[in-house]
Amino acid sequence: MAKVKGGQRYPLIIYTLMMDRWRPWIFWLGLSLLVLAGIVFYWGMDQWRWVALGSVGIFNIFASILMKLVRKGAYVQPFPAYLRLVTPFLRLNISYKRFRRTLTANMGAIFPPNRISSAQAEVVQQVAGMSVIVIDLTGHPMSQPVLRFFLSPLFFKDKTPNLVILVEDWMGLSTTLDSIRSGGSATAPQPQQPQQKRAASSILSKLPPKK
Repeated sequence: MAKVKGGQRYPLIIYTLMMDRWRPWIFWLGLSLLVLAGIVFYWGMDQWRWVALGSVGIFNIFASILMKLVRKGAYVQPFPAYLRLVTPFLRLNISYKRFRRTLTANMGAIFPPNRISSAQAEVVQQVAGMSVIVIDLTGHPMSQPVLRFFLSPLFFKDKTPNLVILVEDWMGLSTTLDSIRSGGSATAPQPQQPQQKRAASSILSKLPPKK
């Protein structure tokens, strides 16, 4: 079976910001637990205590390193029949048949500070002026509780079936999605030749050749 070729990958900014936010805390927590495990060992307390503390500390440090490696491993990628959403822990294909409409909006307007938690507001503040693509869906391809477990609340503007996609090149992604849904390809459409140049070429082709 031939492999379907997808279009450009657009990194998800919210996922990257969330990784950058939590990674230092997880690292320093792991390091603190390792130091505490060393103190417990030095005091000669039960082995299981310092082993448990050390194991959790090593796990946290490993998790923080993994978060640094995968911080840009979340993206959306248009395919001819669906939009693929990928994170290190989730791979989801959303059929265009589920799309009701797509529109652009301001990130800060969708998530005003009085509607979200203080932690989420700190993230939104960094990208409040950016444009996002809001995809209204007829339904999610998996249950909402499961989807919200893997994705930040900042991927959903409300409790209706939708996705809020924040990427740097939002205009390129929006143009590509519109092109595919209107019968184009998964790659961004190339700029057409200006009408005047085409008309001039057509006129010149009708002139008699030079003798």
